[in-house]
Amino acid sequence: MIRITEAAQAHFRKLIAREGLPGLGVRLAALQPGTPHADVRLEFAGPDDLQGDEWAIDCEGFTLWLDAPSAPYLEGAEIDYATHATGGQLQIRAPAIKGRAPAPSAPLAERVRWVIERDINPQLAMHKGHVSLVEVTADGVAVLSFGGGCHGCSMVDVTLKQGVEKTLREQVPDLAGVRDVTDHASGSAPYLPRGNA
Repeated sequence: MIRITEAAQAHFRKLIAREGLPGLGVRLAALQPGTPHADVRLEFAGPDDLQGDEWAIDCEGFTLWLDAPSAPYLEGAEIDYATHATGGQLQIRAPAIKGRAPAPSAPLAERVRWVIERDINPQLAMHKGHVSLVEVTADGVAVLSFGGGCHGCSMVDVTLKQGVEKTLREQVPDLAGVRDVTDHASGSAPYLPRGNA
């Protein structure tokens, strides 16, 4: 599942020995897994720090505790420690952490969510906005809700038609359409307030 090189294990043993706390190990978790913002968190953990659902990976001299919900995203990960002339650096490679594109046969909602998280929301974030999928109707229409800077923005109709819908229909060709159900009148911090268009 996870490969921890001997160099990384030696590095962890050295750090744990320096702390001098009985039962101290290392806990690994995925943060925001399955999204473009995914990252890993690696921290010391003693018996009192554990949630109880971690997977134990026994290493020489310590235990690496793997956060159970993170396990699918950390499948095939490698932890290494590389020594350089100026010091050393811990390296974690987790090829599945940002998720895998759903198969063309996956449910329509799953494929729409994937495109929203991977392609659309990073673009909307430049204007402090985001969109989320409320549902996919029986006739294949994605019902969307805008938030952040898009909530109440005077340009949201253009964003919906020329950005969001265009991207979704290109990448999810069997999608019948999109519909915005956001109450834009209640937007408190729109990127472009109404009346500025």
